[in-house]
Formats: sequence, structure tokens, C-alpha cells
Amino acid sequence: MISLLKIYKFLLHVVLKLAGIRPQTIEIEPGTIINIWVSTKTANHTSNQRKKPAVVFLHGFCFDGILTWQFQALALAKDYSVYLPDFPFFGGSITDKNERSMEFQAECMAKALRKLGVEKCILVGLSYGGMVCFKMAEMYPDLVEGMVVTCSVMALTESISNAGLERIGFTSWADYLLPDSVNGVDTLLRVVAYSLPKLPNWIYKELLERMFNYRKEKVELLKALVISDKEFTIPSYQQVLILILICHFCFYFFW
Repeated sequence: MISLLKIYKFLLHVVLKLAGIRPQTIEIEPGTIINIWVSTKTANHTSNQRKKPAVVFLHGFCFDGILTWQFQALALAKDYSVYLPDFPFFGGSITDKNERSMEFQAECMAKALRKLGVEKCILVGLSYGGMVCFKMAEMYPDLVEGMVVTCSVMALTESISNAGLERIGFTSWADYLLPDSVNGVDTLLRVVAYSLPKLPNWIYKELLERMFNYRKEKVELLKALVISDKEFTIPSYQQVLILILICHFCFYFFW
């Protein structure tokens, strides 16, 4: 059976490359490889492009960088140096490390950007990526000039986690975000999307087969995400921060 998702991604890759955005694979340390789509002129270090502001798009928990931010990257590529990395265990990024914390994700992103010569950047994060934004801003204030964060929180504390799970009717984030059946994918989409029409089951099946790999590692990422309320204190951010709220409880780790 023809995979529409594979065809779409192929066409998307062509369009991105025509817009001057190409993938790079960066080994930030032995055993950890980060896949990142970068403006071509940035990769070639031309002086003209280097003067453009760097905008880094950080994806949510289900889709990789380019599937999440394709339209925004294409819209901004002319006037900005755009970067679309994949977190480890998403898209083309991988690590053999056992670390699963937010700190590790932030460190991976910062190291990849440093290797590409990025000195200052604006972070744009959705859901899970928004939390990485907050952590990067806290850990690397010299790198992060500002943030645009949507559908996210500073940290997933136990009280926020419990309230979110109760609201959507799940006992764990893994049960919600890592479905193992067609019905599970349908439920995931219906929880997060407003007035989503019923889609054919073959679409859900293809998403299930192609979008939910590295299940064991992603379960570990979700477990490491929740921290006790006592562990969390609000950092003093030095950066400009824009928060975009879309729904009453807009924390669902999607896209």
C-alpha cells in the first residue's frame, strides 16, 4: 500500500530544500547524534546570512521538527536563519545515553547550535518543546535571547500532571501520547484537536506505524518529565518571553 505520509514527507523535503533549508547530522558527542534542518546559507557561513536573527523551532512530543514547524520555517526562511532540530528519539536524532531529563534535551540542543556557530537565538517551542525552551533559557542565558512558547508550562509538576491527566481521562502520559492501537490514535487526535472530523482508519494505522517508534525510550522521557512540586522553583529569566495560550488547559504535548 502506498504511504501517503512518506509521499508527503518526500514532497515537504523537496519544498524545504528549494527554500534553502537542508538537513544536517551533527554528532554533538560520541553516541549522540542530532538531526537538524538549517538554512543553507547559515550552514555555509556566508556573512550575509550570519547577520540574520537565528530562530530555533522546538517541536512537541508526537511529530518531529519539520512536520511540526514546516509552515513557519518556510514563512521565515527569507528573513531569518531558521533551525529545526529533532530531539533525541524523534525524527533523525538518537543517543546511546541513559539520560532522559529536560536538562539533557536542553544540553543536546545547545551543543548542536554551538557546533553550527549560533551565538544568540530566539527559541520557539510548542508543548514539550516549550519546556525545553524554558530549560535552555535557564541553563544558557548567553545563548537564548528570547522565547515564544505555546501550549506549555515551565515544568510538569505532579499537581499539574495529575490535573491534566484527570481532565483528559488518562492514568499516565504514555497511555495518551503513545497509543498502541488505531482507536488510541483516534482518541489522541480527538482530545487535542477542536472539532476534528472522523478520519479513515487507514490514516490512523499509518500514523501508528510510522510516528510512534522508540516507544521504550519515549516512555522513559515522559516518566522523567514529571517532578515533585517541591522540586520546582520559578527561575528568574533574563530573556524576553512571549506566552501564547490557545485553550483552557493547553498542555497536551501534541504536534
